[in-house]
Amino acid sequence: MEQGVSQGLLDSVWVLLSAFLVFFMHSGFALVESGFCRKKNAVMVLLKNVAVVGIGSIVYYLVGYGVMFGAGNPFMGTSGFMPNGSEPDVGTLPVFVFLFFQLVFAATACTIVSGAVAERARLGTFFLFCVVAVAAIYPIVGHWIWGGGWLAGMGFKDFAGSTAVHAVGGGMALAGALAVGPRLGKYDENGQSRPMPAHNFPLAALGVLVLWLGWFGFNGGSTVSAASPATIGRIVLVTNLAASAGFLVALAWVRLRTKMMDFSMALNGALAGLVGITAGCDVIGPGWSLVVGAIAAVLCVEAVFLLDKRKVDDPVGAVAVHGVCGLFGTLAVGLFGDEIGLFTGGGAAQLGTQAIGAFAGFGFAFVAGAAVWFGMKALPGGIRVSKEHELDGLDVSECGVPAYGDDAPLGMGHVVPREPVDVPVAAE
Repeated sequence: MEQGVSQGLLDSVWVLLSAFLVFFMHSGFALVESGFCRKKNAVMVLLKNVAVVGIGSIVYYLVGYGVMFGAGNPFMGTSGFMPNGSEPDVGTLPVFVFLFFQLVFAATACTIVSGAVAERARLGTFFLFCVVAVAAIYPIVGHWIWGGGWLAGMGFKDFAGSTAVHAVGGGMALAGALAVGPRLGKYDENGQSRPMPAHNFPLAALGVLVLWLGWFGFNGGSTVSAASPATIGRIVLVTNLAASAGFLVALAWVRLRTKMMDFSMALNGALAGLVGITAGCDVIGPGWSLVVGAIAAVLCVEAVFLLDKRKVDDPVGAVAVHGVCGLFGTLAVGLFGDEIGLFTGGGAAQLGTQAIGAFAGFGFAFVAGAAVWFGMKALPGGIRVSKEHELDGLDVSECGVPAYGDDAPLGMGHVVPREPVDVPVAAE
């Protein structure tokens, strides 16, 4: 009995620590998205990223958890809403520990969408979308995979969420980007893309490193147990290797494509590697994880170019990183997974199962997301800010304050007009 209690305590501490790391990933998303967007929209991007945590936490507790893990049918759960703590443990974990770990994953899926519709989507309709996504879209696919649904019954494998989180988020992001349309001035009269460069690379770089760190909890914590340090160690190692390969290969690949060392592409390459290894981090070995990261990086770079050519304006590359690489990462289990992969002696059976699950999850998220986004166009004001507000920047026009105080006109918001002060300069 004492040993059982001790193991339950260790498991709970490990899962909570991992959940804290995943929660901290929201700061990484906020930094990446605000850094990659233009300066005049940084406050709005930050506001959305923080708000997603609040909305996702409440809605997932009220509705999403029951839809995802409640008893019901192979499609969705219909019980277990608003747990009160008296429910049976989930394995060795108290229900609230397990709930919190799953809650921070749910909010992540909506954060992915935030970047794809940045700089032109209305705040209210984005919030409404988040409610629907966390209450229904994300947890329904989660039920299929992790809640005992029909994909779980087929033997589909997605250890930490290449499909359940990332492909779902990418599918919803693609729907949002199509519905809201490109930013004003992004494409000229001939359909050629105009560059709208990131305004703050230090923020973006720091954000990627924060996400990289948080991913160790994202993947490692998905063991939901501390019983096997060797398993956790391997998961963390392959996660790091895939990200490292993704960064370097993306940098090299875009150099070949453009003759430039595109740092933004390299940063997204690291994220691509992380997304790519997420489904199979428990069954893909260190050597193969380098291959996964490398392939994910190339796919990410090419997807960015392709989407831009198709006039799908995604300011942060969310669809390429999470959607495309989430699909690939899920297939990678059937390609490189120990003893089950096509290249590791397992034949093609698991690859077929992975393909069904990956495209079912992405497809459902895209169709459901499109229904919500295009449906919200009928609301008063639609889903997009006015032309004037978009041109002025959403920070000033919607939030009433710029991201950087030196840009604020005197008397605006909390900035108090003052007389200029002469600052003495030391003689050389």
